[in-house]
Amino acid sequence: MYDLLIIGGGPAGISAGIYASRKQLRTLFITKDWGGQSTVSDDIQNWIGTPSISGVKLAENLRAHLEAYAGDKVDIISNQTVLKLDKIQDGYSVKLSDESIHEGKAVLITSGSERKRLPIPGADEFEHKGVTYCASCDGPIFAGQDVAVIGGGNAGFETAAQLLAYTKSVTLLQHGPQFKADPVTVEKVLAHENMTGLLNVETKEVVADKFVKGIKYVDTQTKAEHILPVSGIFVEIGMIPNTDYAGDIVERDEYKRIVIDPWTQKTSADNIWAAGDCTNVKYHQNNIAAGDAVRALEDIYVTLKAK
Repeated sequence: MYDLLIIGGGPAGISAGIYASRKQLRTLFITKDWGGQSTVSDDIQNWIGTPSISGVKLAENLRAHLEAYAGDKVDIISNQTVLKLDKIQDGYSVKLSDESIHEGKAVLITSGSERKRLPIPGADEFEHKGVTYCASCDGPIFAGQDVAVIGGGNAGFETAAQLLAYTKSVTLLQHGPQFKADPVTVEKVLAHENMTGLLNVETKEVVADKFVKGIKYVDTQTKAEHILPVSGIFVEIGMIPNTDYAGDIVERDEYKRIVIDPWTQKTSADNIWAAGDCTNVKYHQNNIAAGDAVRALEDIYVTLKAK
C-alpha cells in the first residue's frame, strides 16, 4: 500500500508529486495526460518565472521535473484514467482503465476539468467540420477565413488572439453583458483591426451544409436574430470538473467541483485532499493550482508522518 495516491498530471498533480518525493512519501502518481488544459495554448505568459512558454513545452518541463525527482519514492502510471475511487479498511483504492487496482493510505485529487460542449443544434454533428474545441490543433486549417469564438473569458480571448495571426477575421460572442477576461487582455485583443467582440449574445444553431457556414444567434437585448457567416467556430465556454469517479466518496457542489477546506485542501472524506480546477475555489489558474497542491501536500505529510 502506498502512502499517497495522486490523481492527475497537470500543474497541481505534478507540483504535489515533486513535493511528495522530497518529503519521502511512497507515492503512486496516476495521469491520463501531462500538463492539464494548458497544453492547447500556444503562448502562456503568466506562468511565474517564465515570460512566455507554449502549453506543450510547459507540460514537457513539468513532466521532466517530476521524473527527475521521482527516484524510488514516486511510481508513475501514465495513459490511464481512474474509473473508481473506493474506501477500503486502511485507506482507499483506485481502479484504472486497464482494470488494475492500487491502494493508498491517502489520496490527493488533482484531476482538473474538461471543456464544456456547445449545447446547440449542429454543434455535435459538425464537430471537426468547422466546430472545434482546440485552436492550437485546428486553427491553422482556417487561415484566411472568417471564424467565431464562443466565450468571453480568458480562454476565449487567448484563442481569439491566436487565431488573429492567420485568419481573415475573428468575431467573439459573449453571452453576458461584459467580457470576463482580464481587462488588459480584452483591450489588447479587441484593438486588433480584424477583431470584433459581441456582448449579450445567445447562440442558437450551427448553420452548415457539409461544413460550417455560419452560426445563428439572438441579441438578448433587442431580441433580433442574426446569422454570422463563418467557416470555423471555436468553443471556449468553460469547464466541467473530472470528479465523477469520486462522487460517492467526497462532497461536491452543484457544478461537481470537490468541496475543500481552503486552509488545508482537505475534502469531506478522511485522508482525501484535492487541489486545482476540480475544486470549488474561486479562481482557477495554473499558478493557483500548483500552490494549492503544495499546501495540500504539506498537510498530507503532517497528517501521515508528523503527528
